Amino acid sequence: MTIIDQKLKSLGIILPDAPKAVANYVPYVIVGNMVIISGQLPLQDGRVAFKGKVGQDLTLEEGQAAARQCAINILTHLKAACEGNLGQVQRCVRLGGFVNCSPDYMDQPKVINGASDFMVEVFGDLGRHARAAVGVNALPLGAAVEVEATFLI
Repeated sequence: MTIIDQKLKSLGIILPDAPKAVANYVPYVIVGNMVIISGQLPLQDGRVAFKGKVGQDLTLEEGQAAARQCAINILTHLKAACEGNLGQVQRCVRLGGFVNCSPDYMDQPKVINGASDFMVEVFGDLGRHARAAVGVNALPLGAAVEVEATFLI
């Protein structure tokens, strides 16, 4: 068991098996020593756990929880890319966050902090990353948040 696996266990997080892509793309691509993870929705038990617009249908805290769930789902694919060994991860390089929100909503960075904080919680300083956080008018399956990621392995 790696240090990352131990950290996840201490947080009460059991990574599920990585789900298959729902359209014509792959969940991750490895290029050299980088793993690029496709955008992940806040799926739990095969369904979107957080639907709607943050700031309208969902609170900031619910948006942050959605972003955290996206980050958990990112790690499921990262673990698959690393053939089950998260000890290969050298750094979280970048997160890109998309927040389903109304045009006047301005707290996208606070929402995506749910994913960013999780990466730092799991990887420590190696979880600190470059980031984008943008608002969008809709996301697949009505999801509140989508997050993509790049890691160095």
